[in-house]
Amino acid sequence: MSKKIVVTGGLGFIGSNLIELLLEKKFKVINIDKATYSANFYNVKEFKKNKNYSFYKVDINNKKKILNILKKHKPDGLFNLAAETHVDRSIDTPDVFIKSNILGVFNLLEVIKKYKIIKKKFKMVHVSTDEVYGDILNPNKRSKENDSYKPSSPYSASKASADHLIMSYVRTFGIPIVISNCCNNYGPRQHPEKLIPKIVFNIQNNLNIPIYAKGLNSREWIYVKDHCIALLTIFKKGILGESYNVGSGKNLKNLEIAKTLLKLLKNKKRQIKSKILFVKDRPGHDFRYALNSTKIRKKLGWKNDTSIRKGLDNTVNWYLNNKNYYRNNNRKNFTKRFGVLK
Repeated sequence: MSKKIVVTGGLGFIGSNLIELLLEKKFKVINIDKATYSANFYNVKEFKKNKNYSFYKVDINNKKKILNILKKHKPDGLFNLAAETHVDRSIDTPDVFIKSNILGVFNLLEVIKKYKIIKKKFKMVHVSTDEVYGDILNPNKRSKENDSYKPSSPYSASKASADHLIMSYVRTFGIPIVISNCCNNYGPRQHPEKLIPKIVFNIQNNLNIPIYAKGLNSREWIYVKDHCIALLTIFKKGILGESYNVGSGKNLKNLEIAKTLLKLLKNKKRQIKSKILFVKDRPGHDFRYALNSTKIRKKLGWKNDTSIRKGLDNTVNWYLNNKNYYRNNNRKNFTKRFGVLK
């Protein structure tokens, strides 16, 4: 009998890629998403008619509806990817991030507290971020799971708050949850407000590529499918109450990403008119994130398989072959500058 899994935020980037993997592995998937600007039904068009897939348009803050869905389907697990994620937007509208990333998680925990009485064998994986650890300026240091949290933006603070709230519920109420903290993802279906799809869009449309400051900010990058495999590994093998860092160990500066994408598109015999344009940095911009992923590699046997070159090539090809994806997004959501203090 196939296991049933709930994915919250399944119309988004990582959520839709995770659903694709779960369906490939013969899980039955219930997708719960409130369908805001960053959600996109284009992301699930390839499997929306799959008999093992169902969808509910519901906000995770709606405890009654979420509990009713769980009672109806009796899932074996839940992956929580419902979150506001864009740092620049969190500077403009932090209240939205508090409601979704903190209150949403609180309400989900209250639901799970009731549901676990009905379903004894149940496990939730909460997807967090490397940004909770804050700026890692020492080039020889990578954040470990037991390092202190030092969030810098309303976004990362809201995710850090959710992590702390979850761990308190694990200890106090015995809620069966595991936390994953992942580095920057890239790949198919990522909302074009994020760095890589925005660069690809601008190059395709002969627009200049905006890069903060001098482009020296360093991020660790992982291909989204490698991350999804890690999440499934955590669901199967992760110890309740533990957290696991998920990273590739590969850091690149934003300027390096932009130059690599320009080269990739030139190699596809495209006439490139776009140029890199350095713009004013955003407030409180962390310089470097870097994860130590030894725990998940040694304890759970996971590893990432996709090189940055291969992953970026796959990503560029997907966007070139799915131009309607951009049309399904409101253009001002990824061409407008967010996070500017006036």
